[in-house]
Amino acid sequence: MATPPRVILSGFGDEAAIHKTAYEQFAAFAALGLQYYSLRFVDVGNGVKNVMELTKSEITKLRHQEDEFGMNVASIGSPIGKVKLQDIDDGTKNRFVPFKKYLKSEVQKACELAHAFETKLIRGFSFYHPKGTDPWEHVPQVVDQLGQIAEVCHRSDLTFGLEIEANLVGQTGQLLAEIHRQVNHPAVVTIFDGANIVCQGYDTQQTYEQYRVMKPSIGWMHVKDYLAPKVDRPVGHVDEDALSNFVPADEGDSGYAQILTDFKDELPRLEKRLKRRGIPGVFLDLEPHLKGGGQYGGFSGPDGMSVALRGLTRVLDFVGIEYHLCDFGDVKAVRGF
Repeated sequence: MATPPRVILSGFGDEAAIHKTAYEQFAAFAALGLQYYSLRFVDVGNGVKNVMELTKSEITKLRHQEDEFGMNVASIGSPIGKVKLQDIDDGTKNRFVPFKKYLKSEVQKACELAHAFETKLIRGFSFYHPKGTDPWEHVPQVVDQLGQIAEVCHRSDLTFGLEIEANLVGQTGQLLAEIHRQVNHPAVVTIFDGANIVCQGYDTQQTYEQYRVMKPSIGWMHVKDYLAPKVDRPVGHVDEDALSNFVPADEGDSGYAQILTDFKDELPRLEKRLKRRGIPGVFLDLEPHLKGGGQYGGFSGPDGMSVALRGLTRVLDFVGIEYHLCDFGDVKAVRGF
């Protein structure tokens, strides 16, 4: 009998923690039976920090706490690529860093963190073009810069995932797929996120069409959904801090059931490709934002993460995709959460 398609479930640890402490994050995930988490914001005793700001002693302390709970890092949830493409005052608060400096400092730091936490995946983005300009005009510069980031990651035996998100050059499936095609590097994949499309004013069918365009380049998915108000489509520049209609994956307008039904046939091939790069499988990474979300993060609480996990597993059960939660003792995989 053929092995059914399977994904690995993980989530952003800080989404589950009221104070974002490592202990809270790991306790919440362990209670849900999740073995993997993505590392973004965490407090290991010196206040809440982005993963990029962790010191060597904090990394060591965090690794010890991971071991206590049997946790593993799915990806480094870095903000790489969430900086201005050009040094232009466009009315936003996004910062600009000269790219050569950015590549040597922050990109290299992200690679070092991935090795420190024994993950092969770094989440990143496609840069902010000047507000009000056509993102297609900036694709050549983005391709050039991402190609250099890809090579740094590749030399470190890592894979860089480009997340689709509003206001960045790669804000639609069509844009992100074209960026991926032109970068044409084995260390670059894309990350699908339905809510990040719907919140821009696209409907369920348009979201599915963007997924289909991205599909050949997808390396993993972030799972959150959005229940869009009736607006003119698309809305243009998105005020991310004003977004407030995030919902579980079985309640929103992304159409995850349709998307995952189609994605199921891709899973065996994708899993093989990822494993050749040292990645354990295809991650579906929960980032629900059920109690709020913005430009650099979100919050669901331990209760919200439980709701989000149940919503996702209901969809997976419906479409017939097996899912791995943990490897604790004899517990290998769970269906029917």
